[in-house]
Amino acid sequence: MLNESELLAYLQSHGIEYQYVSHPPVYTCDQAEQLRPDLPGVSTKNLFLRDEKKRFYLVMTACEKRLDLKGLGRALGAPKLQFGAENYLLEMLGVTPGAVTVLGLVNDPDCRVQLVVDEDVWLGEYFMCHPLVNTATLVLRRADLLRFFELSGHSPQVCAAPAR
Repeated sequence: MLNESELLAYLQSHGIEYQYVSHPPVYTCDQAEQLRPDLPGVSTKNLFLRDEKKRFYLVMTACEKRLDLKGLGRALGAPKLQFGAENYLLEMLGVTPGAVTVLGLVNDPDCRVQLVVDEDVWLGEYFMCHPLVNTATLVLRRADLLRFFELSGHSPQVCAAPAR
């Protein structure tokens, strides 16, 4: 499992550019809203989910969006979609609640977690993501995030994530 400094070194070694901003710990999108950098970019919310067949999903959407999990489950063919347990989150992505991030996919070399990106946010040019901890935010260009997904072996499944 990579930690924050190892992730940053990994990004640099693969030519993935980012802007790094440190801040006090945040656990919710509301807290992040108050502390996030005043920079262009989508402030992402990432949900670690599983279905009744114990298939795991990492869903990236906008902070302000409240997802309809039943509707998303139908769209993904994932019956009874629910939040994944904390022990699986740590085991599969190497992060804890409050620090869930698509960058955690670097810790899933076996691709046990399916990446799902809400089409509403995928139009953005810049994205704000935690670097495996909730005490910093990285701002990455869409092209660099795509490169990261490619390197991690996780092709994003872009879908219309329904709101409640």
